[in-house]
Amino acid sequence: MSNTFGTDILIQAKDPMKAASFYVKELGFEITEETPNMISIHGKNINLFIERGPALGPVLEVTVASVKKAKASLTKKGCKIVKDQPDFPRCYVKDPNGLIYNLTE
Repeated sequence: MSNTFGTDILIQAKDPMKAASFYVKELGFEITEETPNMISIHGKNINLFIERGPALGPVLEVTVASVKKAKASLTKKGCKIVKDQPDFPRCYVKDPNGLIYNLTE
């Protein structure tokens, strides 16, 4: 089976609730979950997560057979690891085209 894109997109903001209010007020979405550091807006096809922190840009989700192998292969091809938190689990990779994605298994 080949790798797949997931349904999650993550962005970062200093104030996640303020950022989420834009999507609620201007685009009609609803907040589906809220923690101090993350706001979730689940949709029919895509889920948007707004995490407290400095902006990296949109982070897509890519499911692979092995995060360890994908990480090794991608860094050899010029990708950079932006954030690596195996306990979360989270592994953000920025590719040569500027796209950032979280590798999941």
